[in-house]
Amino acid sequence: MGLNNILKGIQPVVFWVSVAFLVLFSLFGALFTETAAQTFNSVQGFFVDNFDWFYVLAATGCLIFIIWLVFSRFSHIRLGKPGSRPEFSNASWFSMLFSAGMGIGLVYWGVAEPLLHYLDPPTADPGTGAALRESMRATFFHWGLHPWAIYAVIGLPLAYFHFRHDLPMTPSSIFYPLLGERVRGPIGFAIDVLTVVATVFGIATSLGLGVLQVNTGMNLVFGLPQTRLIQMILIAVITFIATMSVVTGLRGGVKRLSEINIGLAGLLMLFVFLLGPTVYIMDVLVSTTGDYLQNLISISFWVNPDPTSTWQSSWTLFYWGWWISWAPFVGIFIARISKGRTIREFILGVMLVPTAVTFIWFSVFGGAGLFEELFGTVDLALITQQDETLGLFTLLSTLPLEVVTLLIATLVIVLFFITSSDSGSLVVDAITSGGTGSGPVVRRAFWAVAVGGIAAVLLLTGGLNALQTAAIATGFPMAILMLAMIVASLRGFQADMRVGGPKEVPTLAQLRGEGLPEEKQEN
Repeated sequence: MGLNNILKGIQPVVFWVSVAFLVLFSLFGALFTETAAQTFNSVQGFFVDNFDWFYVLAATGCLIFIIWLVFSRFSHIRLGKPGSRPEFSNASWFSMLFSAGMGIGLVYWGVAEPLLHYLDPPTADPGTGAALRESMRATFFHWGLHPWAIYAVIGLPLAYFHFRHDLPMTPSSIFYPLLGERVRGPIGFAIDVLTVVATVFGIATSLGLGVLQVNTGMNLVFGLPQTRLIQMILIAVITFIATMSVVTGLRGGVKRLSEINIGLAGLLMLFVFLLGPTVYIMDVLVSTTGDYLQNLISISFWVNPDPTSTWQSSWTLFYWGWWISWAPFVGIFIARISKGRTIREFILGVMLVPTAVTFIWFSVFGGAGLFEELFGTVDLALITQQDETLGLFTLLSTLPLEVVTLLIATLVIVLFFITSSDSGSLVVDAITSGGTGSGPVVRRAFWAVAVGGIAAVLLLTGGLNALQTAAIATGFPMAILMLAMIVASLRGFQADMRVGGPKEVPTLAQLRGEGLPEEKQEN
């Protein structure tokens, strides 16, 4: 395949600027490791010290906007031409949303996060009954409605402008009502470059967490040492496998891997539920869901008043930055499978189904972990505090079939790595190709290698701290873009209603506010 064919169809500015930035970042981290680590610490400190309030307001603002849309006059607008209907049945659609909601992060933090909050809660005294309640409530908060509202803020307008107005499925298209044809120029290119970089860092963060836990699993099962060198080798091997799946065009194979992975994760969860403290898990699920909903408003606006505390920066700000970085990736995925849905259908499906699955997951693994800490023989919280990756494996070692479940858990993480890398490379290639998604497999392979390389650099320059810094730093400019996306989305929805609502589609000129009916123009 010649170079011309490889580069055919790309947006040169978006592609080459993104590549240049990622190459420079990789070289900086690889050649100046200590300096890079110090720089990451300074960057994280700057954003945490000065913009904690902004991350809190941005994430909560997304949730408020999405909830308001469900009850607004725009809720019946269809994500497609008039008369179009969903391409997938509700069962298939919910299944795919479920698969999007599952990831390396759930496996990594499923046991660890509630235990760590129990030892170090945001406001309660550690190790108390209040800390126990806060541990699960904080976990539900970080993995509940907020992240899916963030995803919906990008996914919904992407589906709307692509399927209803035939604009490319790239983040810059969302700004068409505000920028018009300028989205095809430097401003649009800058938006797409930012989303490419944010997406690569967001996926690399997940892959970095995954490799840490794969290393732990292989250490327990096979005695493989837990070192940076081994982690670099694991990244290289798993990235190679992911790259081969792209090069050989095994999209059907990747789909089957995803289905197998979800099945294995579900079996693992069912195993822990049935052989673990089943009644306690159900108690945790019911009580924590109620506690979460009862306190949702207050915790959504909470900013830690103690300047010496690092809890919020280590947890909430990291998660908000991570979700925002992931948003273009997940947003494009859910947009592609949501053609024909109404805005209300889209929001209710995207918000409720994955959130419910996530709550069940954390109730099973987090509840079982807390039960072992409170009533078992293993000090699981202390073990997890010393090494987050040990939480899941230590819990599984307290249940029957230890070796089998350890192997399954490790395999699940590896498969998540492969499918996330492959899907992420497809999304990034689609953005740099102007939303066509039809680029050659070699180019997608390049992005798979790039994501693996960034994950390696982040681990090399600071481990989990560097992963957190990358998420928080790249999430900041993306958060600003997302707030602007809300304004652009409203402009598009308003144009739709002014030309007749769901039965008529406004022209691109009308999206820009030109040629709208005089009597329906807003003041």
